[in-house]
Amino acid sequence: MKMKKKKKKKKKKKKRRRRRRRRRRRRRRRRRRRREKEKKKKKEKKKETEEKEREGEEEEEGEEKKKKKESEEKEREGEEEGEEGDGEGEEGEEEGD
Repeated sequence: MKMKKKKKKKKKKKKRRRRRRRRRRRRRRRRRRRREKEKKKKKEKKKETEEKEREGEEEEEGEEKKKKKESEEKEREGEEEGEEGDGEGEEGEEEGD
């Protein structure tokens, strides 16, 4: 009587490690990209707000200077011409600008 040969079992390749590594890498990449994008957005927002603030300050300073000039001119004209000169002084300022 002949004995049958036993079949050898094939070892399963360990794909789990590969999968895990790939998943981890993907997750890390995604996280990094998200963080970088968020940082960029924050920086852009900061720049925009700073620019707006600067523009606002410059406008305020310009307005203050104009007001000072107008008040000084009114005072000068008021001293020279009296109370009637105030009304005429405003027209003169518009022509000067």
